[in-house]
Amino acid sequence: MLRYLLLLSCLLAASLHAQNADYQLTARKTATLITLDGLLNEPCWQVDSTRERFKLIFPNDTAYSRFPTIVKVAFDDKNLYIGAVCYQKKADYTVQSLRRDYGPGTTDVLNIVLDPTRDGLNGFMFGVSPYNVQREGLISNGNTTSYEWDNRWFSAVQNYDDYWTIEMALPFKTLRYNVADGQNIWGLQLVRTKVKDFETSVWAPVPFQYHPVTLPFAGQLIWETPPPKPGMNISLIPYVNANYASEFLRNENSLELTKVVHSSAIQAGGDAKIALTPGLNLDLTINPDFSQVEVDRQVANLSRFELFFPETRQFFLENRDLFAMFGFPNTRPFFSRRVGLGYNPVKERLEKVPILAGARLSGKVSDNLRIGLLNMQTRRRDWDSTSVLPAANFTVATIQQKVFNRSTISGVFVNKQNALGDLSDAQKSGWQPWNRVAGLEYNLYSKDNRWEGEAYYHRSFSPDAERRGSTLASFLGYRDRFWTANLGYIRIDSTYRSEAGYVPRPGLQSFFPGAGMYLYPKRGLAAKYVANYELGVNGDYTFGIDGFQTDRSWRAYAGMVFQKQGGVFLRAVQDYTYLLEPFDPTNLNESAALPIGGYTYHSFQGEIFTGTSSDIQGEMAFIAGEYYNGHIFNIDGRLAYRLQPIGLFSVLWSYNSIQLPKPYASADFWLIGPRMELAFRKNLFFSSFFQYNTQANNFNINARLQWRFAPVSDMFLVYTNNSFAERIKDRPGARFFAHKDKTLVLKVVYWLNV
Repeated sequence: MLRYLLLLSCLLAASLHAQNADYQLTARKTATLITLDGLLNEPCWQVDSTRERFKLIFPNDTAYSRFPTIVKVAFDDKNLYIGAVCYQKKADYTVQSLRRDYGPGTTDVLNIVLDPTRDGLNGFMFGVSPYNVQREGLISNGNTTSYEWDNRWFSAVQNYDDYWTIEMALPFKTLRYNVADGQNIWGLQLVRTKVKDFETSVWAPVPFQYHPVTLPFAGQLIWETPPPKPGMNISLIPYVNANYASEFLRNENSLELTKVVHSSAIQAGGDAKIALTPGLNLDLTINPDFSQVEVDRQVANLSRFELFFPETRQFFLENRDLFAMFGFPNTRPFFSRRVGLGYNPVKERLEKVPILAGARLSGKVSDNLRIGLLNMQTRRRDWDSTSVLPAANFTVATIQQKVFNRSTISGVFVNKQNALGDLSDAQKSGWQPWNRVAGLEYNLYSKDNRWEGEAYYHRSFSPDAERRGSTLASFLGYRDRFWTANLGYIRIDSTYRSEAGYVPRPGLQSFFPGAGMYLYPKRGLAAKYVANYELGVNGDYTFGIDGFQTDRSWRAYAGMVFQKQGGVFLRAVQDYTYLLEPFDPTNLNESAALPIGGYTYHSFQGEIFTGTSSDIQGEMAFIAGEYYNGHIFNIDGRLAYRLQPIGLFSVLWSYNSIQLPKPYASADFWLIGPRMELAFRKNLFFSSFFQYNTQANNFNINARLQWRFAPVSDMFLVYTNNSFAERIKDRPGARFFAHKDKTLVLKVVYWLNV
């Protein structure tokens, strides 16, 4: 399929229209000092501006916004300035909170999207709300925005009865870009969201079916004179951390408390961000600490395989597409959660593993060439006298070359080196001294974003011949206003291993086709309330390497999205699973597991969700029907209340009832998670998250107070507690809220620009 993807790229690059040249805005150099106060009274703002009415992208793309927006651009030797007027009644402001980096669709905002190299793949996004709360993000793959990226930039807002005004100053050394002779055009998109009126509008039109920040549809920012060189940019980010922890040790049989072990420590470390060239950044970290990162959201595990939990640590998130996005979702050659986290087989849970130091070099060597190099060293962890996680070094090297219009050819190399020299023979059991993966990938992105494809080949290397194998895959998808279709294939050898990656299930080959259509009501009652209907089918057909079918899932779905952002979807599902070994679907380690053999079962699934325009929001999904040789009923949901502009109160829940005929295991278990996110001021935030999980028999409390005492500089006070969620019969030490461990952390981080 790789040959066909390359041919398709050539045809698309030759035939599709150019970037939206009808929408241009000029950046003029200002000779006067701009005072960042939001008043727009400097001479540079008294010039022409954008069209006042942006084109809607939601709830439709056939009309213009009712709320005018005026945007102007200027620059000097240090900053790019944005001045804007957003017409909107002050009484209609909708914001989730005063906290930075609010989520998409939750807050009224004007977003500035920049594509300095006009490659249609990589860019920056800066947003400001009516209360002058900022958010920023890195854009990769054309429209994937990572809000975890933090940097220093400045803004000011003035509020009036019928409109609000913005002044933004974006330092050139924050933007990072190459300066070439005659390069005086950047990609520019302006995106405005007005939550209460259910609308998102864009300056340069974007079709309804795509994300508003999709870079191929951006307009043009014309520089009156070429932008200045970004200049040197070095940031030092030291931290100091004081923590106190208590671990409650219990008898193995009765779980009665035997001893409480208290510990305390003070540690220090830090990061450095160094711009080596205008497009290439070096990030260094020494003794990193991620104690302020919120705990994982727990989910019920009904599968036979390892669950995927997303990365939340900031060091691993910047430019993550250069490291973490190779392969398919179930064949990642590098999964950053393998670094600094390890499974403790004694306590049967994930625990932190000390990271000694690390470095990451990433960015653009030229407008068409990106590179990435990451190296991390972890310390050894002794779980008990025989169970050890050895010290390890992780190295990832990647290169990405843009080809045709928006497509890329990439290479990846991953090496995990385990330090086994000081381990006993028993401790070395199961470990290899090293594991490596090398691979090539081709990613197709058409100029108009309708076509997307991927093809890759990865191979693993190990001293053990039984851990040397390969994986290959290809995918091609099409999406326009009315139709969507995709076809993919993946093969993973039974001997393929990636110790630094995420490959929950080797030894398979799978096909996954799909097709769907969109319908848009044009008249009558439906047109008043419904934005679009969706119909489609998709499937996943999995076989062993020998061709024996092990899994099949077929789904037909129908749904609608409302003008007010909510929606409802229904699905009919047929599943087939062949168990190659006995399996307990409750994952409670019951002895009465299902026997080896094939199982066909049917279910009915649905979901309903609201938009974010109302202060009361929520979503709910359910599964009801057959499950292996029994039945299942599952319901998941979230209910939230927005208290403007203080924050959000919510509760997440999940209930699973698995009923199998005797003597096989049956179970009912709950997962309930109340959550509170408060912003007392623009620099003082509090969040708490409770998780009651009866499947894991764990009750987790995570509470965090954050004070942003200077730009991008914070003090955190974090409390974490794990205890039993319910009593275990005949084990008197296990009762509700009997402590397992608890930790109190005080951390101070300071961002210093050199």
